[in-house]
Amino acid sequence: MLILITNDDGVHAPGIRALASALTPLGDVQVVAPDREVSACSQSLTLTRPVRLSTLEPGIHAVDGTPADCVNLACVKLFKQHPDIVVSGINRGGNLGDDVFYSGTVGGAREGVFFGIPSIAVSLAAKAEHDYSHAAAFARVLVAEVLQKGLPRHTLLNVNVPVGTPRGAVLTVQGRREHAGEVIEGLDPRSRTYYWIEEGRDKWLSDDLSDVHAVREGFISVTPLQTDTTHHGALAGLRPFVAGLSKPRP
Repeated sequence: MLILITNDDGVHAPGIRALASALTPLGDVQVVAPDREVSACSQSLTLTRPVRLSTLEPGIHAVDGTPADCVNLACVKLFKQHPDIVVSGINRGGNLGDDVFYSGTVGGAREGVFFGIPSIAVSLAAKAEHDYSHAAAFARVLVAEVLQKGLPRHTLLNVNVPVGTPRGAVLTVQGRREHAGEVIEGLDPRSRTYYWIEEGRDKWLSDDLSDVHAVREGFISVTPLQTDTTHHGALAGLRPFVAGLSKPRP
């Protein structure tokens, strides 16, 4: 089995090293990851300049780009065959609820799905460096299961592991929040104004089935995400509206 690992914390991050070590017994593990931290890059591709790759040691490659760049390079140029699975992580910090749209960790896994490859994103819900062993051990069990049974088409698994010893694992839905946002304004040494975008104090909406609730209760959350973000339930109600817009105007 060819196992591709990427992340958005950078190739030297302890989380990706823990993940690679845990998955090595399952097959040929190849790490292709950014050469530095590129958090919150989502699924962006580098299109305005060349992307360069360097091999740090056998099986470990650094790319001066995003996680999606890494998956593209691996699938199209680096390997003779597509990986059997893409695993992105272990991210330092949770990727819960609406954060999946910002997350480079989830973006790397989603890029794998675009290539038709079963993909998993794994995050440890901690701000500082913590013990990655529980997250890595769960990732090994889950990856082995997915390698054997596969995943539905156009689906990736978003996994979030709480700090400490998990109470178990549960299947969850993507949490929701009321977005507040926070931007800090300051002056640099040359008296030029700069802005620093902070995570903000968002209000998470209460939902016992959500990934946020599960992690808060000490459980590993496993959320299936789909690449089709169409709001199918809204199509019927919007058809008359769009039909009216399409009528000729004087």
